[in-house]
Amino acid sequence: MAMVCLNDFEQYARLHLPKATWDYYAAGADDGCTRDDNLQAYRRIRLRPRMLRDVSVCDTRTTVLGTEISFPVGIAPTAFHCLAWHEGELATARATESLNTCYITSTSSTCSVEEICAAAPHGYRWFQLYVYRHRGISEQLVRRVEALGYKALVFTVDVPYTGKRRDDIRNRFKLPAHLKVKNFEGTFQDTTGPEEYGVPANTMDPSLSWKDVHWLQSVTCLPIIIKGILTKEDAELAVEHGVQGLIVSNHGGRQLDGGPATIDCLSEIVDTVKGRIEVYMDGGVRTGTDVLKALALGAKCVFIGRPAVWGLAYKGEQGVREVLQILHQEFHLAMALSGCRNVAEINRNLVQFSKL
Repeated sequence: MAMVCLNDFEQYARLHLPKATWDYYAAGADDGCTRDDNLQAYRRIRLRPRMLRDVSVCDTRTTVLGTEISFPVGIAPTAFHCLAWHEGELATARATESLNTCYITSTSSTCSVEEICAAAPHGYRWFQLYVYRHRGISEQLVRRVEALGYKALVFTVDVPYTGKRRDDIRNRFKLPAHLKVKNFEGTFQDTTGPEEYGVPANTMDPSLSWKDVHWLQSVTCLPIIIKGILTKEDAELAVEHGVQGLIVSNHGGRQLDGGPATIDCLSEIVDTVKGRIEVYMDGGVRTGTDVLKALALGAKCVFIGRPAVWGLAYKGEQGVREVLQILHQEFHLAMALSGCRNVAEINRNLVQFSKL
C-alpha cells in the first residue's frame, strides 16, 4: 500500500494495532467532541492564495527558541511508543533527528531519556514535564535532562486529574508487563495500590498553581514552555510569569471534553502575547495546509502527536520519517500554491473563516 497522506498511516495503524492499544492512542475524553473538533476546525478556515509571486524557490526553514529547524512541524509528547513499535521512542528520536526538527520527549516514555539521547545524539529535543505530588521526582527528572542536553522544559499544566477515556476504562487498559515507564525505574517500586497509565494512581499534583512556575524556574536554567493554554487570560499570565513560550493545546481532546479546538484558540492568544514569547500549537494537524493555516494565524511551529504513533506502527523509524516527509512536502507545496516564498511571508491575510 502506497502511503500518500497521514490518513493512510492512521488506517494502517487501526487495522494492525491490538484493539486496546488502538483505543488508547485514539481515545478522547467522554464523547470525544473536542478531539474530533480539533480536526474539523481546519475545514472552517479557507486560504486566500496570491498569484504571480515567483515561487520557484520556497524556503520552509524556521527557528524555535533561536534554533533552526527544517520546517515548522515537530513531534508532540506522546506516551508509550513501544506499544506501537518495539524500539519505541528510540525510533521516533532517530526519525526526527534525520529530518532536523524538534522532538518533545514525554515523561511517560517507554524508553529512558538517556536511551533516547544515545539513539539520536545530535537530535534537537525538549522534555515534557509533569509535576508530581512528590516534587523531588520531578526535580530529579529536570536534573537528568539538563545533564543530557535537552534544550527546554515543556511544563504540561492540563492534567491535575486524568480525563475520562471511556474505552480505556472498558478495556481496563494497562501497560503490558514487559513495558515500563522507563524514566521512573526504581522510583515507585515500594508503592502498592492501583496503577494509572504506568504509575501509581493519584501521583499527579492537583494543587499546581502559577506559583509553581516560579518553583520550576528556581530548579532549572532551561527555557520553560507551558503546554495546555487555551485562553487569552492564561496566555497573559504565562507572559507575566516569565516563561519563554507556550503551546496552545487541549491534550488531543483527552482531558476536558467540550472545550474549543486548538486552532480556534490560536488568534486570541497570539494577539494577547504580541510577540513577547513564542506561541506553538498542537491538535488536529494532518496536512500541509493545516500547518500553513496554523502559521497564518500566528503559530511559530506546530506539533503532531497521534500521526507519529501511526508512523511507528507502520514501519518504526522509517514510518515516522515518512510521516514527517509527507507533511514537509505538503507544506512546501501549500506555501508555493499560496504564493509564500518563505515562512516569514505567511501571515493572517492568507486565511479567512468560512461562513458555511
